[in-house]
This record gives sequence, structure tokens and C-alpha cells, in this order.
Amino acid sequence: MIRRGALVLAVALCGCTSVETIELPAEVKVIEASLPPTKTFPAPRPAPPARSNKNIAADFVSLHFELESGAQLPVFTRFEMPITVRLTGASTASMRRDLGQLLERLRREARLDIRQINEGQANITIEAVSQRQIHRILPNAACFVVPNASSFEEYSRDRRKAKSSWTELRSRERIGIFIPYDVSPQEMRDCLHEELAQALGPLNDLYHLPDSVFNDDNIHTVLTGFDMLILRAAYAPELQTGMTRDQVAAVIPGVLSRLNPRGDRLPAQPISDTPREWIDAIQKSLGPGSSSPRQMRAARKAAQIGQQLGWTDHRRAYPHYLMGRMMQFNDPQEAQRQFQIALQFLRETPGTEVHRAHVTTQTAAFALAQDQGPSALPQLDQAINVMTRAENASILATLLLLKSEALKQAGKPEQARAVRLDSLGWARYGFGSDLVVQSLLQDATVRPSNSN
Repeated sequence: MIRRGALVLAVALCGCTSVETIELPAEVKVIEASLPPTKTFPAPRPAPPARSNKNIAADFVSLHFELESGAQLPVFTRFEMPITVRLTGASTASMRRDLGQLLERLRREARLDIRQINEGQANITIEAVSQRQIHRILPNAACFVVPNASSFEEYSRDRRKAKSSWTELRSRERIGIFIPYDVSPQEMRDCLHEELAQALGPLNDLYHLPDSVFNDDNIHTVLTGFDMLILRAAYAPELQTGMTRDQVAAVIPGVLSRLNPRGDRLPAQPISDTPREWIDAIQKSLGPGSSSPRQMRAARKAAQIGQQLGWTDHRRAYPHYLMGRMMQFNDPQEAQRQFQIALQFLRETPGTEVHRAHVTTQTAAFALAQDQGPSALPQLDQAINVMTRAENASILATLLLLKSEALKQAGKPEQARAVRLDSLGWARYGFGSDLVVQSLLQDATVRPSNSN
């Protein structure tokens, strides 16, 4: 059976929830000091968008002229370059490093004239605040972005005024981003990617996008090739602040032909809108709590809607994945059936490798519990490669822990030990060092200290 220490991290990850930094007694800090160094990813390798420019053009318009609530935006807005960014508040070393790397990607891939400043008024102010401060205003938010604010204090004071409403925005001059400093390094980085991208460009999220952070399913955690194309197009000279939806829709096909000629050669695919009823059901299934009857009913409703609409893409798979997660402890056999249904649709949908890797964390854990870990090794290796490219350290750490246990079941203890140590380096980034220490302490209460 898979050990408790591995399960602690696997369950924390597979719930797809925020992981808070856990304060541990001073006497266990020696364990943290003996952990492998925190790992970071090499140079990013985002895949270029693999969809037709006709589809991408429609996505561009929806992303820029609608909000997640369904509200319509009257005009297109963007910053005038050069764009300045300032980091304030109680920022951490990892946050500062990740911001620098993200800005470099935006300059290189999206061709934005964007730079960081250390003092003075910036176009975009990123303030590091506590989770408690964020939850006091938005209880369910990990982080957020707002117009016309340069500090958390300013937004707190003015948040009910028209200046803080996206629907009232007619030009972008100042935007505030608020990110917690007391979470794992990966959660800070993920917030930087999503919120800075929305500060620069799209304000909407679309569930039908399989290859983007502009999607509330949280499958992608760093900006993808599609996202960089959208941001680059938003700052094309053919566009300007104040254009209407029809004006942008008329111009954007030519912009995409120039920036992404490959997309002109790909056939357009029929894409149906995501109804509000499905979105509401998904959001209820992801709400506070864990596996409540209300959440299960909401996930079942989303699955039924997808079936009625004849979907065969990742949206059809998603509620089955969520149901499987909810059932994995109370009804593991039925959970596996739900995961297989999700995989059936994901295999038929191009560009869903990251989605499938998420499911692998669940199916491989089940195989280990059945003492069939060696049979899961090929799927684990494939998922590890996918998540390395996707730069998701928390999922990667979990997959490596599962692989370590599978290697032990295969009678390869030395390889298992090396993979486990590798997983801890990624876990420190993905989950935070304190959670890793806590997992090792719980592991030690189950196994003798010499049984790594």
C-alpha cells in the first residue's frame, strides 16, 4: 500500500485547492534544513496554439468583450506601451524571481514593451498581502486584479465606487493586483501569471478553451502559447483603445494571419457556447467544503447538461473528473469508472495532455492501493513529462511520489529512493516547505525512520 506520507501530498494536490503555509514547531525546522533544495523549472517550452485562426479570432473577441459574470464590455481597452510594473508589500524571494521570469517571457513571446520599476507610479502595481486580507474582501479568491488602484488600501476604500468597476473602464492607466505572500511559491507564481495576463489583456475566462489560463478549470497554471498569442495580438498596431466589438472582430483575423500564419491552414472546429447553467453547476461543485451531497448533485447536473448538448470535448470530461475526485475515498471503484469516462472524452480531444495528466494522479494512486503500481509506470512517466513542460510543480511532485511507490512495488528500492528525493524538491515549490515537513513527520509516525 502507498505510504501515508505520499498520500498526504497526493490528497492535498488532487483536491485542487489552495495550500496554505502551515506553521510548525521550531523543533522540526531541522527537518526542513535537511530537505533537498527547492527545485525550479528550466526555460519554458510552451507549445504553439494548435487551433484555427477562425476559432482564435472568435475567442479573442469573447475574451476581451465579456466578463465571467456574463456582463458585456462596451469597448476594447489596453495599456499604451511602454508598460511599467511595480512590486510592493511583503514580497518573497520566489515571487520576485518568478515575476522577473514572467516579464522576460512577456517581452520575448508576446513582444510587449514592459519593465519593472522600483519606485514611483506604475501602470500595474502588484502588492503582496496576506491571505486574510484577501479573504476579508473576496472569501473564495486566491488572488485578484482590479482597475484604477495602486494599493490594497486604495481598493479597500474605493471598491464600491464606479472607478473599481470593469464595466465602467474606458482606458487602462492603473491596475492593482493583490497576491498572498503566505502560500506556496507555486500558488504565488500562478497568481502572477493569471492576474498579470488579465491586467494586460483579457478579462474573461472561457471554459471551452483547452489550452489557456483564461479558463476557470485551473488545468493550466502558467501562460501557454495560446495565451501569449492573445496578448501579442491585443497590442498589435491594428488595434487601439476605444474600438467596439464589431470593429475588433473586423480587424483581428488579419492580425492573427500576420502573427500566426499556421493557424490559417488549420480547419475551424465547431464550438458551442458554454451555458450559464453548466458554469453555475461546476462552480457549485467546486465550492467550499469537500464532497458534500450538494457538490455531487451539482457535478452530476453539469455532466447531464454536457450530455444533452452533445459535447465530446474536455468540458464533457470535467464533471466526471470532479465526481471521481469526490468518490475516491467512499466509493473507489465508482470513482475509477468516472475517471475512465473522463479519459474517454479527453483522448478524443486534441491538446488535452495536461488534463489527462491530472487524471493520472488519481488512477495511478488507485493502482498502487491495489498493489499494481508497476502497471502504472508508463502512464506516470508520460504524465511526468507533460507536467514538467506545463511547469506544475505540485502535480509533478505528486506524480513522482506515486512513481517512487510504484518502483518500490516493482522491487527497485534504490530507484524509488532517488525519485522520492526528486519529488521533495518539487514539493517544496509546489506545496511549500512546511507542508512537506508535516508530511514527512506523519510518515515517520507510520514507518520506522530508516524505511525511506
